[in-house]
Amino acid sequence: MTGVPASAAGGSGAKPVRGGKLGTAAVNQASLWNIANILTMVRLLLVPGFVLLLFHNGGYDPAWRSFAWAAFAIAMITDLFDGHLARTYNLVTDFGKIADPIADKAIMGAALVSLSILGDLPWWITGVIIARELGITLMRFWVIRHAVIPASRGGKLKTLAQGTAVGMYVLALTGPLATLRFWIMMVAVVLTVVTGLDYVRQAVVLRRKGLAAERAAAVERAAEATEEALRAAAGTTVGAGAASGPVAGSVAGATDVRGGVTDVRRAGADASGTAEARDAAEAER
Repeated sequence: MTGVPASAAGGSGAKPVRGGKLGTAAVNQASLWNIANILTMVRLLLVPGFVLLLFHNGGYDPAWRSFAWAAFAIAMITDLFDGHLARTYNLVTDFGKIADPIADKAIMGAALVSLSILGDLPWWITGVIIARELGITLMRFWVIRHAVIPASRGGKLKTLAQGTAVGMYVLALTGPLATLRFWIMMVAVVLTVVTGLDYVRQAVVLRRKGLAAERAAAVERAAEATEEALRAAAGTTVGAGAASGPVAGSVAGATDVRGGVTDVRRAGADASGTAEARDAAEAER
């Protein structure tokens, strides 16, 4: 659940390079049926299997819940490996980009909802975690045009705490272990909320920076277009053999406008710099 997708479509034939940089060629060469995608598919198939095992015999049979825990554990372990393999061996595919985050949220969401239905886990915990995961996913799409929100260390700790706590709730634990799993779940909930708020802050800052950069780029394009138009007008006047006085006036006017264009560019750069400074100060707060 790191948010880093695992895989990508295309032909095959090129030997993957360990640790190589990902590019368009790498994405096109990766086969759909690579090990990273297969692990993602296995995780998707484990979701219904996990639910069936958990609810077998009414959902309170310790043996069947142990089988359900095994399915959940395998799903969480494959989540650790598919993304790593895809990045290391250039196996990123369009399918993996979509399927990996879906598989992550499907197994965790299925476990939380199932445990709440069985009465083992309060519904408010399920609601907080699922709302956070869906909200952050939508937030990523909101800023994806400007930048990608990287997975933070806190987000990885959150995933570890959630997986550990949910796994302990799947098992039929009693006594001190049952108390321990409650406190681990509380830690997971706190990390879920804190990292969620941090993602929102990052998204707002990145979007502001992106909009400021777009405005500066628009000013630059307008300045370049104006300058090109002035050059064309000055060239036409000289080619027509106009009097030296009017020509000199046109050149002087073009020079003045170029100076104005330069001022506009500087103003755009200053505005962009001011916006970035404001965002940096906000990020420090």
